[in-house]
Amino acid sequence: MEEKIEVSVTDENFQKEVVERSKSVPVVADFWAAWCGPCVMLGPVLEKMVKEYNGKFVLAKINVEESQEASRMYGIRSIPAVKLFKDGKVVSEFVGARPEEVIKRWLDSNL
Repeated sequence: MEEKIEVSVTDENFQKEVVERSKSVPVVADFWAAWCGPCVMLGPVLEKMVKEYNGKFVLAKINVEESQEASRMYGIRSIPAVKLFKDGKVVSEFVGARPEEVIKRWLDSNL
């Protein structure tokens, strides 16, 4: 079975899909909401990048409206909030929409 490179994450599967999975492959967690303009702009950029990077990381989409526990646990106050998990821990993060080149540099320096 092909490993999924993009997953929708809820409070129920956050531990498994983000924390545990990051022990074998880096996970970029995108905390977003449908009503958030910058989130709607950032989402397609991250989705394009995960395909371009072809398995170098997994993109986990976390809707903050539906996953309030995970959002609270990681101190999400502004969205979009993007956190890179490796070995079960956040190793890098940024808040707000960023241009594609900036995200690419961020990924390259952290993966």
